[in-house]
Amino acid sequence: MPLALRSCRDDAEIRFTPFGSEGPGLYHARRPVGIMPAVRMLPVTRIGATLPLGMDPCMYGSCDPGGGRESMDHDRGMLERDALDFHAQGRPGKLEITPTKPLTTQRDLTLAYSPGVAVPCLEIERDPAVAYDYTAKGNVVAVISNGTAVLGLGDIGALAAKPVMEGKAVLFKKFADVDGIDLEVNTRDIDEFVNCVRFLGKSFGGINLEDIAAPSCFIIEQRLKELLDIPVFHDDQHGTAIISAAGLLNALHLTGRDLRETRLVVNGAGAASIAGVELLKAMGMPYDNIVICDSRGVVWRGREAGMNQWKSAHAAETDARTLEDAVRGADVLFGLSVKDAFSADMVRSMADNPIIFAMANPDPEITPEEVAAIRSDAIMATGRSDYPNQVNNVLGFPYIFRGALDVRAVEINDAMKIAAARAIAELARLDVPDEVNAAYGRPLQFGRNYIIPAPFDPRLIVHVSSAVARAAMDTGVARKPIEDFETYEATLSGRLDPTANALTGIYGRVRRSPRRVVFAEGEEERVIRAAFAFRASGYGEPVLIGREETVGRTLARLGYEGSIEIHNARRSEHNRMYTDALYRRLQRSGQLFRDVQRMVNQDRNVFAACMVRHGHADAMVTGVTRSFGVNHEYVTRVLDTRPGQRLMTCSIVITRRQTLFIADTNINELPDPECLADIAVQTAEFARSFGHVPRVALLSFSNFGYPDRQHMQRIRAGVQAIDQRGVDFEYDGEMNVDVALDMSLRENYPFCRLSGPANVLIMPALHSANISYKLLRVAGTGTVIGPVLIGLEKPVQIVQMNATVNEIVQAGAIAAHDAIRAAC
Repeated sequence: MPLALRSCRDDAEIRFTPFGSEGPGLYHARRPVGIMPAVRMLPVTRIGATLPLGMDPCMYGSCDPGGGRESMDHDRGMLERDALDFHAQGRPGKLEITPTKPLTTQRDLTLAYSPGVAVPCLEIERDPAVAYDYTAKGNVVAVISNGTAVLGLGDIGALAAKPVMEGKAVLFKKFADVDGIDLEVNTRDIDEFVNCVRFLGKSFGGINLEDIAAPSCFIIEQRLKELLDIPVFHDDQHGTAIISAAGLLNALHLTGRDLRETRLVVNGAGAASIAGVELLKAMGMPYDNIVICDSRGVVWRGREAGMNQWKSAHAAETDARTLEDAVRGADVLFGLSVKDAFSADMVRSMADNPIIFAMANPDPEITPEEVAAIRSDAIMATGRSDYPNQVNNVLGFPYIFRGALDVRAVEINDAMKIAAARAIAELARLDVPDEVNAAYGRPLQFGRNYIIPAPFDPRLIVHVSSAVARAAMDTGVARKPIEDFETYEATLSGRLDPTANALTGIYGRVRRSPRRVVFAEGEEERVIRAAFAFRASGYGEPVLIGREETVGRTLARLGYEGSIEIHNARRSEHNRMYTDALYRRLQRSGQLFRDVQRMVNQDRNVFAACMVRHGHADAMVTGVTRSFGVNHEYVTRVLDTRPGQRLMTCSIVITRRQTLFIADTNINELPDPECLADIAVQTAEFARSFGHVPRVALLSFSNFGYPDRQHMQRIRAGVQAIDQRGVDFEYDGEMNVDVALDMSLRENYPFCRLSGPANVLIMPALHSANISYKLLRVAGTGTVIGPVLIGLEKPVQIVQMNATVNEIVQAGAIAAHDAIRAAC
């Protein structure tokens, strides 16, 4: 497909798709001077690959559905390149092993290895149970597959499955602080697979089987459960079963039904379907109230064709032979099958207030829009994140294993699965925290469009894990019962840093309300790639500033196809408007009209900022080609500081154990006491927006008066300035950074106002702030986000010159989110 550029040149031959044209055809046109062609940007489509049930398609870079085949193929190609780059950049893969003990001195090595390591070895030989005390076993889950049923890719083999298994391990860590280790077993033989896992079983606290084809998965799981004394859990079966059961409980509650009197039809007879039926029967749904259908029709008692022992166990006593027959009058319809499996006639034939869970991915058996057009009384759930009520496995498996590991359970039994389902259902009925509402951009409330909690609700780890732990204790499979659940739940809530959830919430909110973001350095390859990725992720419409020919050559070299909007600053039809407005602003700052005109024509930062100021774009990203200070200087020639705010930056440093908000890292060189107070207040508010309770430390070389030197007085005066403002967060200073972060050192200062380690660090000057965050960034001690620009009247973000494509996209999403908040 030819490249389609939306250009703002005054006279240029371009290719565009006019409004009202049929199909994806592109047309040549030469437009008159000053006239902008009416164009339709070729829409980005959902990636066509099949995703695992319950996984968020947006995690894979997809966005809203729509558009033509050419656009879909183009976006898939972009996704493929970006995915390969993502996995290959830096250290290949998504995991690494990091020691939890210091290994810097000879004595450290003596204790960690020979001869000191012999002591715990002998203790474990004497009592195997103490392996949980002296090794990481109790927090390690093996994610194991033979690659026979990977996502929608099918039987691709063990090695090709490794990226998915690494990804599952990452989800364990992200959501429940469980250390996942991926193992790919290169065999399709059941006995070989079982023996391999069996003999490795002593290494782990639990085993998560993944992407193993049915019916082998049933046999493997059952045999391993019999052979091992640790939890064995096939998430493809039980994860979907648990989340769908939770959603069903709430849908039944809303429609006034009893589980024991509800009639269910399940289309699909694979691993998830069988596990779901078994779980619902264990919860009290009568055997005769459930009908399973497969590609041959109803699984009825006496049928011989296409049967196996797992289907036979759930064969129904019924005269129905087709899905259409079975659905007639049914209360609930579950789909774990294929796109378009449910027809309009089927939906019409169901009982009043029908409950339809169309869980095929990426395209459900029937869409919510199609159901809504047929009947208004239905409750819908799907496996997709762009519809309400997503059946997402990540709501379950991390927290189920967390609870099972914490009580050293020997298995994950039905009672624990039921407890997880009920805990998830109950959580959806509670008031939703403000930070979750803020992330979704609207209030979430229990009802027909909210029967399953949001995947990034920070309360999931407490509610689900503690419920699973209690059930394990109640059923006698816990080897280490919890004595104080209040303390345990407090520990659970502290395991996860809210920053990642907040960022995901930001991305989700931007997807739901996309914005138009201008990328000032539009001729740079990284920026072009980021712009396409920004749009493919569903964040909005990117605009590039640059010369059409230069951008076109880069796109051709990269192999990108599709349309993208380009503005050539020198030839824009808006130049006169921008120049006149900027001249009025700068004429008493020594700037002549021709100087201002030159800025608008030649400086892309000035031009992009003018676009944002005049409402021709919602937000702006720059920074790849020039230093932060230069970019800041040119942007602020056009844009003012927001009234009542201090222009500043905050860098977010995310380490294994905590998140730190460091300010001001780029703008205020030697802040006076009032400026320090402003920075502290704004950074505390910024930390709150990421779900943190701010504890602010104003840093210095001095600790509360010693040594008493000139510059510490300014920091002390900053604390006093905050005293006068009556703020609602903890703060103190002046103090060393180690005292701010290390509670053992804090014992020497019992009068300190901070109740825990500081998470907001207010630096005494620009040099210390800038050096600190850049040192942490280069040293690789954690992930650094930003610097995030705060306090400007319009949304602008300035990235670092070495920013990656992902970091540019992230800055674009943050800028778009700022635009959404400003519009509220």
